[in-house]
Amino acid sequence: MPIKIPYLLPAREILEEEHIFIMDENRAKQQDIRPLNIIILNLMPEKQKTEVQILRLLGNTPLQLNISFLRTASYESKNTSPYHLDQFYTNFDEIKGNKYDGMIITGAPVELLEFEQVQYWKELTEIMEWTNTNVTSTLHICWGAQAALYYHYKIPKYELNKKCYGIYSHTIFNSKEKLLRGFDDSFLAPHSRHTNVDKEEIIKHNELELLSASEDAGAFIVSGNYGKHIMVTGHLEYDSCTLAEEYTRDRNKGLDIHLPLDYFPNNDPTKKPLNYWRSHAHLLFSNWLNYYVYQETPYDWK
Repeated sequence: MPIKIPYLLPAREILEEEHIFIMDENRAKQQDIRPLNIIILNLMPEKQKTEVQILRLLGNTPLQLNISFLRTASYESKNTSPYHLDQFYTNFDEIKGNKYDGMIITGAPVELLEFEQVQYWKELTEIMEWTNTNVTSTLHICWGAQAALYYHYKIPKYELNKKCYGIYSHTIFNSKEKLLRGFDDSFLAPHSRHTNVDKEEIIKHNELELLSASEDAGAFIVSGNYGKHIMVTGHLEYDSCTLAEEYTRDRNKGLDIHLPLDYFPNNDPTKKPLNYWRSHAHLLFSNWLNYYVYQETPYDWK
């Protein structure tokens, strides 16, 4: 899927080197098709890394996407330059009158706070409520998934005794589910979080379907309201080195952090990690775009 992104977005150079199919506004205007409009609420601190990770996965199916980036107005990022945010991001007041075919809400490093203690929680709840009428399907990642389960379905999170951190094995519960088409019966995916949600509460909820879970990491992929909300509690979008960078960062801060589970070869942090989840990351994003966005969205929102 060619993704239409701003010509000067720094992620462009990385994606072009990887031969990800991208195009600029001029080329997009020459195609006589209706592109899908996707907006990404990027809550991660290192926004440019997250941009690359997500755009890489969105650029792998055969339709044109218009990509927009959203930031919070109630919290100013400390890890991304104001220039980058002003040039490539918008705020909610500027887009709340628009309709979008799909939306992605990322994770954020605020999981140990109660939801209501998060500085931008009120703004986020306004955005999540808005998605019910203005977005065909919303994909929520990690803390974003926990926030959606809490706001839309009243399922709280709880703090873990030990960080859920590393590569975990998952099983699927409905092999006929469109979101999981092409998935192996058992597959690997990264997690990095200090909190979890109760798998049994999800199973009992009549508006939720638990699609995949890990015996050790808990609920992983959840569909809400027949795919209106997709919640993924882990990080299939992560690069091979992302957990290694997190481990080094926390060690340098003097934090008592254990090695990511089954991540470094022979548990040796000097060795380069291997990526065992890349194919399922591409499957998840392409299935979401195809079956929950493209197949469901109206041609003309009016």
